[in-house]
Amino acid sequence: MKYKIFEYDPYLLPFENDIKLRMSNYERKRRELIGDNGKLIDFANAHEYFGFHKTDKGWVYREWAPAADAMYLTGDMNGWQQPGWEMKKLGGGVFELYIDGHDTLFNGCYVKAVVRTEDRLLFRIPLYIRRVLQDPDNYSWCGVIVDEPEYKWRKKSFIPKKELYIYECHIGMAQDKEGIGTYKEFAENILPRIADLGYNAIQIMAIMEHPYYGSFGYQVSSFFAASSKYGTPNELKALIDKAHSMGIAVLLDVVHSHAVKNTYEGINEFDGTPYQFFHEGGRGDHPAWGTKLFNYEKNEVIHFLLSNLKFWITEYHFDGFRFDGVTSMIYHDHGLGVAFTDYSKYFSLNTDTEAITYLQLANELIREVNPHAVTIAEDMSAMPGMCLPIKDGGIGFDYRLAMGLPDLYIKLIKEKPDEFWDMWHIWHELTSRRPGEKYIAYAESHDQALVGDKTLIFRLCDSKMYTDMSKSSNDAVIERGMSLHKMIRFITLTLGGEGYLNFMGNEFGHPEWIDFPREGNGWSYFYCRRQWHLADDRSLKYEYLQSFDKAMIGLSKAHSLQKKKTKCLSVDANGQVIIFERGGLVFVFNFSPNNYYTDYLLTVPSAGKYKVLMSTDQSVFGGWDRIDLDYVYTAKKQKDGVCRFPIYLPARTALCMQKIK
Repeated sequence: MKYKIFEYDPYLLPFENDIKLRMSNYERKRRELIGDNGKLIDFANAHEYFGFHKTDKGWVYREWAPAADAMYLTGDMNGWQQPGWEMKKLGGGVFELYIDGHDTLFNGCYVKAVVRTEDRLLFRIPLYIRRVLQDPDNYSWCGVIVDEPEYKWRKKSFIPKKELYIYECHIGMAQDKEGIGTYKEFAENILPRIADLGYNAIQIMAIMEHPYYGSFGYQVSSFFAASSKYGTPNELKALIDKAHSMGIAVLLDVVHSHAVKNTYEGINEFDGTPYQFFHEGGRGDHPAWGTKLFNYEKNEVIHFLLSNLKFWITEYHFDGFRFDGVTSMIYHDHGLGVAFTDYSKYFSLNTDTEAITYLQLANELIREVNPHAVTIAEDMSAMPGMCLPIKDGGIGFDYRLAMGLPDLYIKLIKEKPDEFWDMWHIWHELTSRRPGEKYIAYAESHDQALVGDKTLIFRLCDSKMYTDMSKSSNDAVIERGMSLHKMIRFITLTLGGEGYLNFMGNEFGHPEWIDFPREGNGWSYFYCRRQWHLADDRSLKYEYLQSFDKAMIGLSKAHSLQKKKTKCLSVDANGQVIIFERGGLVFVFNFSPNNYYTDYLLTVPSAGKYKVLMSTDQSVFGGWDRIDLDYVYTAKKQKDGVCRFPIYLPARTALCMQKIK
């Protein structure tokens, strides 16, 4: 059978056997799990069987612990008896306990699973627990029974927009205060900001429970628990419900690439063995992250992870997922220090085919649960077929993150003076795509905002941000920084992909990095927040950057740019000018720091009348209003058959033009 992936990319033909292996692995594992006629949606129900569930007479609690000799339950309800109430051992490593009385377990009741293996008693957090807290008496992490009234959804169904403008966010650090923000505060204070800016999706980090706040949520301990650091499960549901009522999709930053190595807080060695969920030996440990790595060949692990995806969609109404660490998953060396310079790097003994199969199954399941769900892959390697349908030989994601773009801008700013920026290199990096695949473009994400790195605005302006962001100040460093900040974001949005992402606060040039509370900073929250007051202060220039971000998002949405194809009109390497057409609009970028063109011959697609729709030089965006938005330009066909007209084009300026007749 010939898969369509070869039509998209004929360069894959020498690796036809590898693609066939990809597909045969997927089909084999799928049959193994559900047979020839089954559905993954009926398979991924572990959370409905395991964990704590109310019955007609009380409660039932089940766990999977194949290496355990016996299991018990202890907690507030039995005075923390040791070892606790004994569970019945069923087949296949499953343990079960029926508890009489609906009030025996109660909302907020602290519990722990106790595993006996040989002569050891191991105290563990229940695997499918939906809330985790630290015991105020001894600070030990415990599972917590959730018996809240069922949340009544106001918006019972929601369909994300086809064009995604994603606002990447973190609930805890989304407030101006020095402390951890809550689900309630985010819904009340931040969602209206996001909606006003025009973003139609949020990608929430650090929702899956994690013991160490500073891990940014990437060292998950309890996969079915929404982080209690920010509030209750119903408060998270209310946040998502409100977002939906505002037309905002909610994506979960899901972490199935690894898990925290902690045993008392996490799922590691739940039954006393390192191989219950993870690979044995060195393969089970991530050398750079210090975390545990899942065994994706094991059916019970697939059952756990697929059920986890279904749970977040059905229980919390998440609209899809951004899969973290995909590169780490799909290569045995986790892509560390590897340059993916040719196709052979993707199809070798280094490729973790079991992880690829899991991702295919995950994407299939997600579509079965919610056909409108969105999936995004964080893959820096550009694995072919990542965002092609499974039936075509792909892995099934909707989008991949354009991870090379932030690196492009960092290298340009750090390594080359502005006058030596290579326009063809910029064009190539922004337009190179895997054939047939969609990309989420971004100039910077949370990665560039962390201590040890710098945001774009901080790289451009550095310490001047502390002294010269007043509107009364005219500093050359700030002017350059703001001009390039706008241009970089504008060209990323209009040229770099089929969707767009921004990390919260970066739209207005947030001046501080992110530094989570730790011993080295005195456990301070000063740098672990977003200073919204800067954007709201009319005397500061942050307002200009925020206004520009809102305007460019509005422009893109009004003309459905993310759905449209791009056509190169001119790349002027010597003049440092890039001109292209998208969605019937003409975009012009003059990156030169010195060339102020009085009569630049602007190439356009056809003869006729044109006007400037938007310019980075508008005074409302911190510019100088040097480009007249009311002037009508007349494009005429030249002798060489190309349509042009002269225009004033200041240095470090971008503009968008529209044909009016």
